[in-house]
Amino acid sequence: MKRSQPLTSSSDCPTAGLDSDLRDLGGPRNDELYIIDHIHSHKTSFPYFLSPFPYPTTTPMFSRLSLIARHLPRTPIPSLSTIPRPTLPKMSTTSAARQHLSSKLHTAACLIIGDEVLNGKTRDSNSHYMSQWCFKLGIALRRIEIIADDASEISEAVKRMSSSYDFVVTSGGIGPTHDDITYESIAKAFGLELTLHDEAFARMRKLSRPHPSQPNFSWDEPSPALEAKKRMVILPWDKELKDEEQVRFVAEDLWVPVSVVNGNVHILPGVPRLFERLLEGIGEGIKDRVEDPGKGVHRILFSTPLAESAVAGYLTELSKKVEGKGVKVGSYPRWGKSRNTVTLVGRDVEFMEGLVQEVEKGVKGRRVQREDEDDSAGSDMDS
Repeated sequence: MKRSQPLTSSSDCPTAGLDSDLRDLGGPRNDELYIIDHIHSHKTSFPYFLSPFPYPTTTPMFSRLSLIARHLPRTPIPSLSTIPRPTLPKMSTTSAARQHLSSKLHTAACLIIGDEVLNGKTRDSNSHYMSQWCFKLGIALRRIEIIADDASEISEAVKRMSSSYDFVVTSGGIGPTHDDITYESIAKAFGLELTLHDEAFARMRKLSRPHPSQPNFSWDEPSPALEAKKRMVILPWDKELKDEEQVRFVAEDLWVPVSVVNGNVHILPGVPRLFERLLEGIGEGIKDRVEDPGKGVHRILFSTPLAESAVAGYLTELSKKVEGKGVKVGSYPRWGKSRNTVTLVGRDVEFMEGLVQEVEKGVKGRRVQREDEDDSAGSDMDS
């Protein structure tokens, strides 16, 4: 933490110019206390009932006090810039990381990083895949954000998410070019160093295939291409944590590391094929930290021929009835199709199964396994 610099000028210091200001008020003189002398010189302005003393003031009394004051030591007024400021205790990054590494996983967030997503060049599919992954695993995905390749935005978002959610995944910005700044931005957010990870670099050398455009590339000779490759294995590093707590290799045939920062931030590439494989690999390693993994959340689908406006009233009442059981009721119009979809989503399977017949009657439909199961010609124009 950067310490405040001493105040050096009269414009900076809150007490600068105090002596001159006090003289303008009538004191203090060299050997007299300011308060006494100031009251003495202004005593006529105090009505008797507002006097600072319980009896009328007299000049002899003030003269005697002034004589006494001459024998008292003068203590200079301390400068506020020299008063030490207390340091508030806070949890260190390492302590927070250790806590995150062992805690149960209930909530998750996904941070998509890339100008190419925001400007429409690339369609994001990674957040959609993660939402399905979380649902199957039994983790509640609470937030998805898409941000630019901007260091301050990345640092702010990842630190906020890390403190708000149990499990965080970032996607993108860890390639070999100048605009791949995710590693350094996240390291800065948590006050960590960047270091070349030897094992990741060794795996890169072993498992990388030579690119046709670089027939003369050498792993042993310095070159701009080699430095660019190294950027992909220069990772945020906490000296107080073990290697396996910060870097994970989840596939034998992939050199790409999963860098874990602050115990719960998992940094993944933006390439969908790699993102999906690495995320699945992470899932195998965290199942023991998920309550009832793979069975935590259930969805029941209903197909209805009714328009949303026709079932809205019933679904409102149903939602009120089941919210105490943690069940959510959803309605989804299927534009251009003859039937719409109603869903129940929750953890209490027995309770949800007990609602099936009631819901089928309420929406004049039936339970299905897929949304398109009852599709036929026609459309629902009233949604």
